Amino acid sequence: MSSQAPIEYRAIGSIRGPLIVVQDVDGVGWDEVAEIRLSTGELRHGTVLDVDRDLAVVEVLEGTAGMRLDSARVAFSGSPMQVPVGEGWLGRACNGRGEPIDGGPPITGGERRPVAGTPINPAQRAAPNEAILTGVSAIDGLATLVRGQKLPVFSVGGLPHLELAAQIAAQAHVAGEPFAIVFAALGLPHADVHSVRSVLERRAQLGDLALFINTADDPVVERIVTPRVALTVAEHLAFERGRHVLVVIADLTNYCEAVRQVSAARGEIPSRRGYPGYLYSDLASLLERAGRIKGLPGSLTQLPVLTMPAGDITHPVPDVTGYITEGQLVLSPELYARGISPPLDALGSLSRLMRHGAGPGLTREDHLEISAQLYGIAARARQAADLAEVVGEDALSDADRSYLRARTTFEREFLTQSFGEARSVEQTLDRAWAVASLLAPEELSMISPPTLEARYRPASRDGAPDPTR
Repeated sequence: MSSQAPIEYRAIGSIRGPLIVVQDVDGVGWDEVAEIRLSTGELRHGTVLDVDRDLAVVEVLEGTAGMRLDSARVAFSGSPMQVPVGEGWLGRACNGRGEPIDGGPPITGGERRPVAGTPINPAQRAAPNEAILTGVSAIDGLATLVRGQKLPVFSVGGLPHLELAAQIAAQAHVAGEPFAIVFAALGLPHADVHSVRSVLERRAQLGDLALFINTADDPVVERIVTPRVALTVAEHLAFERGRHVLVVIADLTNYCEAVRQVSAARGEIPSRRGYPGYLYSDLASLLERAGRIKGLPGSLTQLPVLTMPAGDITHPVPDVTGYITEGQLVLSPELYARGISPPLDALGSLSRLMRHGAGPGLTREDHLEISAQLYGIAARARQAADLAEVVGEDALSDADRSYLRARTTFEREFLTQSFGEARSVEQTLDRAWAVASLLAPEELSMISPPTLEARYRPASRDGAPDPTR
């Protein structure tokens, strides 16, 4: 390799938002890393977004504040942005570009990988299977997270989605196999970052957590890089080190806002609500990095958290995300207002791959049956509640009133869970049966007779399961 210093360019034609246009360049390609040195000696980093003849558009990760056209110098590396990979990331906290913020030394590795990643050959993809247990009954019982899946959390401002994401990252595990968590915080306030780090402190000490933090006052452009750095680290841990890796990204909406701002700075024609037309393919380039590969023991699972502006699930961000992912976990403001937390809307939530990771030989033989029955109870209880609003609860049938009682127990005993509480799958499913047992056996049409005989415990008059059964 030549030791010749890279050429520095001084001809900066314009500065627009986080972008600069460098003139008279030669041999520069897309996605190359650039170093920008200011007159003060400060060094900033950038990525080439576009090249047209002798012009290069560079996205400056730290922003262009204080940069002058007549004094900044730009050098190109000749290669895309890369980061070292390996186990050295575990137990560390870094900024959005992968630079340590925990007081430790820089992270090094024997190999470097481009943050853009390498697409998984569709023919080599293995079907996601087996569960990642989160310790949260609402997820493990109703919408089980499966290794290799992409399962987003849809929420709105003011709901405890970040607390839920941190709880999942702190508690998630697989049985008897190497596991790791990669947490990417995007555009979060400092108070939220402090809260997340406090919850994850023990996991970091155990050495199976890599934390990447881009705060709300960090450069917007860095927000676009952060999930790619995190996923590059996760891919190596999963597909070359044989770990089952769960990547938690919060908040994906902040990432999309950063994409929109950079698109506007480039003068691109906007699509829906100002987002660029390539938002779908951009998100897919992140989310489709999840999966399993045939012949390899590890897996990469994603749990992105996104807030829906004004609670609008048809907003471009949740709308596009829903087309790429395999289900969704929806948090409900109405449930949260009634004191239910985590406020998972059971009827709005779904894990399309749950049948690949739960049931006989995987979690418990009755899991899929009792889960389906809980969905049925929630649907029938909602109908009974709507009817009670019109005719009054006294006018309901005995069966409808029993569904309302079951809904109360479902919300208070099954869904409601403190953020420091981790439940085993046995505890979760036993709580599910406590809800179902409030109904007469003939109402439990989604459970087979042998399972009903083995698990059903009829409730006594005070609503508790009958201990004599």
